[in-house]
Amino acid sequence: MNLLRILVFPFAFIYGIIMLIRNKLFDWKILSTEYFKIPTISVGNLSTGGTGKTPLVEYMVRLLFENFKIATLSRGYGRKSKGFINAGIESNYYQIGDEPLQFKQKFPEITVAVDEKRRRGIKLLSNLDTELDVILLDDAFQHRRVNAGLSILLTDFHKLYTNDYIVPAGTLREFRSGAKRADVIIVTKTYSVLSPLTRRRITKLIKPNKNQTLLFSYIKYNHLQFVPGLNYKTKQPKRKFNTILLFTGIANSYPLFEHIKSFCFELIIIEFYDHHKYTQKDTEKIIKTYSEIFSKNKAIVTTEKDSMRLYKTKLIKNFENLPLYFVPIEIKFHDKDKSKFDKIVLNYVKKNKRVH
Repeated sequence: MNLLRILVFPFAFIYGIIMLIRNKLFDWKILSTEYFKIPTISVGNLSTGGTGKTPLVEYMVRLLFENFKIATLSRGYGRKSKGFINAGIESNYYQIGDEPLQFKQKFPEITVAVDEKRRRGIKLLSNLDTELDVILLDDAFQHRRVNAGLSILLTDFHKLYTNDYIVPAGTLREFRSGAKRADVIIVTKTYSVLSPLTRRRITKLIKPNKNQTLLFSYIKYNHLQFVPGLNYKTKQPKRKFNTILLFTGIANSYPLFEHIKSFCFELIIIEFYDHHKYTQKDTEKIIKTYSEIFSKNKAIVTTEKDSMRLYKTKLIKNFENLPLYFVPIEIKFHDKDKSKFDKIVLNYVKKNKRVH
């Protein structure tokens, strides 16, 4: 434990105790929690972010889409609006936030809504569409006023909650014991090859209860794609560059760095904080850095989530006539974990489906 962590540990402990008391008040039913007849699946984490919630929600949308009518409900982090908003195809980042915008752009047929009050959001969604079969709650593990029918907790392989501390000493929002509320725990961002020895080691660290299912997943990075909203001279992105300028505003960028290196000989990185709201000054910095790269075979790359914070804003036009790409990602499960996860989700939704 470094010196700074030791100094802030008392504040972290006080914050942890406050969160523990809050959770106990819900456990003892002193603070009210609400059950809903419509199936609700919560995806969240104990840490402050960067565990891969967005690709998991997208995975479940693909899993359920053919047979069920789906809605996603998020807080809409970073938006300028307040209250309940049912997203439309013309919605932008300032109205609904980056993750909901990404959901709506990828899956225009599903209902995508935002509301900082999840109970209200669920009720409004249920009333707006009586044929709705399931609501996917993004980043709702600490939202105890809603008792989700299926609770999924994510933890980063490279920063397991078992090795982390309460903020500000670490990144945890509550004590590690909070993980016991989860029905499913998924270790995310593992290497694409997972040895049985590593699986056993992590299982011993997490120590899931008998009623909990522990699964392992990794991130698959797909080919570069053009950021929407710009006109490009070519139809297909190039596969290899001499130099790539990568800018990110996400919590954990380290796996992406290694992947992008496979597309270039030189990688230049500009990092912003998680959910960064881009400004004119930011785009000027990015474009200036790009212009100073000597190589002609060069490109600008960002994450899909970051691209949503530029798409449908005035800032996107600053990149006109520049090769601006994003990296699509998706979650993949190891071995038989895929069939286990699919079965858990499908069985829950089928068993609890509303009678229309």
